[in-house]
Amino acid sequence: FSSVMGIKLLTLLLLISSMTMFMSGLGANFEFDFKKIIALSTLSQLGLMFTILSLGELNLAFFHLLIHALFKALLFMCAGALIHSFNNIQDIRFMGSVIMFMPLTGCFFNVSNMALCGLPFLSGFYSKDIILEVMSSNMFNLYIYLIIYLSTGLTVSYSFRLMYYSVFSSLNLSTLSSLGDYNEIMLKGMAGLIIFVILGGSLITWVVFPVPYFICLPLMLKYMVLLIILTGGYLGFMVSKFSVSNEILILNFMGPKYFLMFMWNMSVLTSMMLFYSVLNLGGGYYKNHDLGWLEYWGSQGLWQNFQNNSLSMMKIFVKNLNIFLILFVILVFFCFL
Repeated sequence: FSSVMGIKLLTLLLLISSMTMFMSGLGANFEFDFKKIIALSTLSQLGLMFTILSLGELNLAFFHLLIHALFKALLFMCAGALIHSFNNIQDIRFMGSVIMFMPLTGCFFNVSNMALCGLPFLSGFYSKDIILEVMSSNMFNLYIYLIIYLSTGLTVSYSFRLMYYSVFSSLNLSTLSSLGDYNEIMLKGMAGLIIFVILGGSLITWVVFPVPYFICLPLMLKYMVLLIILTGGYLGFMVSKFSVSNEILILNFMGPKYFLMFMWNMSVLTSMMLFYSVLNLGGGYYKNHDLGWLEYWGSQGLWQNFQNNSLSMMKIFVKNLNIFLILFVILVFFCFL
């Protein structure tokens, strides 16, 4: 899409963006923090945009950006309303039976999740279907096919996992909580967005693509998107119901789970490697100086010295006062003899 970027740079961009999409989608399936799941979902969709951008489809990447902005804006509004109603609790294991207590917000949330999955014929379907068909029509190796289709399936998986916890699971919150669709301003905004989430895909398609894409593929590849949606949805329900009761299996499972939740140790590589030496130096300075001789001979030592002197003077004055009172009593006693 630009003469500055050569074929090697585009190949590197394709590799990094596809791995980013796969990493964030896989991590979101093992995450229980509501905000982190939505953040990883955004990262996954950005990886998809850069993947199709590295294939030279600039208009298609911009088209998916517009479509993604529609349903992700609604998803963020629903997430904010849910977190506010659940008293700032962000664990999805507590957010059960949302559709019963907050029916409008729950419906908006599930429709935006379905659009994120690419369910026909919501807005997300129009962009994801074209992206996967363009990718399938090009001559790539098996790795590109597998990583993109697997990442799309993982997107459907964590979306259906969110739907399972919000609709089918039980409410694990206090019985005194007041849940309901009380904020009319939020509901009006979400009601306006839900129209564009449902109809915006076809409308923006006519605007961005005056001449529609015509991609000739075999019947199996045409149905591949629908197959990925069904497989990812089934995987999402299986991940939601997965529970390990054996202690040995728990110990074997926790290591890979935390590895996937922390995005393949990317947080360690990007933050701790840069700041570990600085933080370690600051910790050593605090331990050896602030808690050592500098603190003893500095402000803390002076304060302790003043405190000891004040206590000594106070004891002296208290004893002198006692002696004075005793002498005064004796003097009064002798005066009345």
